[in-house]
Amino acid sequence: MRDKSSTVTMNRLSISQITASLAMLLLGTGGALMMGAHPISIALPVLAGVLVLIITSGDAGLRPAEPPAPVVPDQPDFTAHPDFPSLLEGISDPLMLVEKGRIVRANRAAMRLLGAHIEGEDARIAIRHPAAAERLASLAPLAEPIMIELVGLGTREQRWQMRVAPVGAVNMMRRLVHLVDHSGTHAAERMRVDFVANASHELRTPLAGILGFIETLADPELGKDGETRQRFLKIMDGEARRMQRLIDDLISLSRIEAEKYRAPDSPVDLSELVAEVVGVFRSSHGERGRDVEMEIAPSLGPVLGDRAQLSQLIHNLIGNSVKYGRPGTPIRVTLAEGPSGMAKLCVADEGEGIGPDHLPRLTERFYRVDSGRSRAMGGTGLGLAIVKHIVERHRGRLDIASTLGKGTSISVLLPPPAEEASARMDEKKRPSALSGTVS
Repeated sequence: MRDKSSTVTMNRLSISQITASLAMLLLGTGGALMMGAHPISIALPVLAGVLVLIITSGDAGLRPAEPPAPVVPDQPDFTAHPDFPSLLEGISDPLMLVEKGRIVRANRAAMRLLGAHIEGEDARIAIRHPAAAERLASLAPLAEPIMIELVGLGTREQRWQMRVAPVGAVNMMRRLVHLVDHSGTHAAERMRVDFVANASHELRTPLAGILGFIETLADPELGKDGETRQRFLKIMDGEARRMQRLIDDLISLSRIEAEKYRAPDSPVDLSELVAEVVGVFRSSHGERGRDVEMEIAPSLGPVLGDRAQLSQLIHNLIGNSVKYGRPGTPIRVTLAEGPSGMAKLCVADEGEGIGPDHLPRLTERFYRVDSGRSRAMGGTGLGLAIVKHIVERHRGRLDIASTLGKGTSISVLLPPPAEEASARMDEKKRPSALSGTVS
């Protein structure tokens, strides 16, 4: 700013000086003519003076000065830096550098997803998605990064978000392509939507039945029939209790999920708890309850857990076998020491069994192998989902094995307290009294 203002001031002074000099020459010429001087003798000095003014002033004062050209610093090409490949590998998501439509760099995550041959390949061929191909083939400059949702890249169920950002000079047509896996987020959202829809359906069905029976009983003619009235009231009671069980299970599941990241820290005598729950079934489920058999290994240590939740877990497992095992067949409940000092609880029945296609989905909320039979048995479709979340909170493991026509066995492994696990490891490392070697 200082240089520009000083240049303008110099220009203004030069023009003023030229104007003043011309005025003096004209006054001098006029005076000489009035005094009778010869015109030729006057013209020569005047022309000489004008010529001197032009030469001395030049054209600096007649034209504004040109501003200096801006200095553009050289922009370093960070993609040519020797550490650039290491930077790409430091990111776990698929990452590619695309130049003029071709992949010039790709990290290992991108190669695992799209193939080890993608470097040097046309990006549209490597990614093979219409929305991605359209963006990567475009020659229009990118003012800011863009994001595109891709479905079916890798596997059919996978969902990706592709982020394309410009890199370097516009004429180089470089794009940094970043793929972020959103499959888990989408699955969680779909699960939430399905859960709300299923819960609404499960509550709406018994509620609609209750409202229908109430409307029927309100009819003066139909309400007089005592037998019909009693039958309807019994059905209404059953539907209301079904709603109550469902609401209780939903509340229980919500509480377990809210505490899933807080590991329980109270010692629980699992042997005593299993014997207690088995006793409840034997006394409250008639003939079928007396089919429950129990085998508990002696000298089992406690586990760190939530006693109420573990009781619910045992109730759900035995209740499942009571409902779906064949009448008159035994239900075997065993508690023994599992691997690494863990407590292993197993509940096995002799029922119709479950097909292998259904096994991975048994712990999903509201999933039923036979919906009609499950509802007839009073099931809510949440029993094994609750079991799964209780096991996860206790940092345990759930295994389900089934054979069609033979029955189903569900095992739960629960870790012992940390100090007890350490003591068991120390005991195993001690020299054997018989062999004198480490056992």
